[in-house]
Amino acid sequence: MASESFKAIMLTQDEGRTNCAIGNITDDLLPEGDVLLAVEYSSLNYKDGLAVTGKGKVVRRFPMVPGIDLAGSVVESESAEYRPGDRVLLTGWGIGEQHWGGYSQRQRVRSDWLLPLPDGLDSRQAMILGTAGFTAMLSAMTLEEAGVRPGKGSPVLVTGASGGVGSLAVLLLAALGYEVAAATGRPENHEYLRELGAGEIVDRESVARKARPLESERWAGVVDTVGGSTLARALAECAHDGCVAACGLAGGTTFETTVMPFILRGVSLRGVDSAWCRTDRRKQAWKRLAQLAPKRTLERISGSASLEQIPTLAEEILRGQIRGRIVVDLSG
Repeated sequence: MASESFKAIMLTQDEGRTNCAIGNITDDLLPEGDVLLAVEYSSLNYKDGLAVTGKGKVVRRFPMVPGIDLAGSVVESESAEYRPGDRVLLTGWGIGEQHWGGYSQRQRVRSDWLLPLPDGLDSRQAMILGTAGFTAMLSAMTLEEAGVRPGKGSPVLVTGASGGVGSLAVLLLAALGYEVAAATGRPENHEYLRELGAGEIVDRESVARKARPLESERWAGVVDTVGGSTLARALAECAHDGCVAACGLAGGTTFETTVMPFILRGVSLRGVDSAWCRTDRRKQAWKRLAQLAPKRTLERISGSASLEQIPTLAEEILRGQIRGRIVVDLSG
C-alpha cells in the first residue's frame, strides 16, 4: 500500500544557516513512535519563531519539523491507552526541538506524551490555548501554591501581557478573581487587555528600568514572561511573601538582583516548566483550562494561519508584533 503523502514544514541547516521549506512528505519518513496522528491544529509560539527563523538555538537536530504543540486524532495506535479516532493533544516533551513537531498534517509520537482532549474543548480551542495557555495556567497554579491568593490588596502583574502567554495569563488570573495589572509597550492594546480582565495597564518601560535592591512594594505576585531587567525589577517590587513565576525569556536570559527581596520580604522566585512538566500536573492544568477559559473570548484573541504563512509570522512574533494567539490550521 502506498504511503500517505501530506504537507509539512521542514527545517534543514546548511553551514550554520537554518533553511525552512514547505513540501510533501510521507508516513515512512516520520519518526518512531507508537501512535500515528492526523494533526488538525498547532499554534505559533515564541519558541517556534526562534526555531523557524534560526535565530535561537532551539532545534537540537536536523532535519526537523517545528511546532511545539499539536491537537488532532489518532489514526493508528500500538498503545493500549489510545484507539483510532481518539481526540488528543500534545505540548512539550521536546517536540519541534528534539523530535518532529506539530507543523505537519500527520505525525508519529510516543503515547506517553499525549493527553486526551479535555471535555469542553475541541482541537482548535485546545490550540488557541496551546503551550501558551498551558504555561499561563501553570504560572497561575504556581502563584496559588506560593500562597498568593485573590484579594491580598495588591494586584498581580503580568509582563509581556500582549503576547500569547501574557494575554492568557491576564484572562485566567482575572477569571480566578485576581486584580490584574498588565504591562505592555503597545498603547493600541490597552483596550484589548482591559477586555481580557486587566484592571490596570502599566507601561512596559516602567517595569524594565534598572531596579535598586528593593523598590516600593507594588505586586502581590508576578507572572513574568520577559526575563532580563524586567524580572529583576519584578523581584524588587514584589510585596512581602509574594511570588514571581518566571516563564519566559524574550527580554534576556540573565538578570541582576540581590538576596534582599528573598530575605527581607520573603519573596520567592519559582520557575515554570511547561516542556517537561509531569503528566499528573499536565492533566490538572488542562482540566482547569477547559473549565476556566471562556470560549467566546478565546476566539476573539486568536487568528488562523496556514503553514505557508508561518515563516513571515515567525519573524513578526520575534519582533513583538503578534497580539494574542495564532492557530495553525492543518485540517485542510
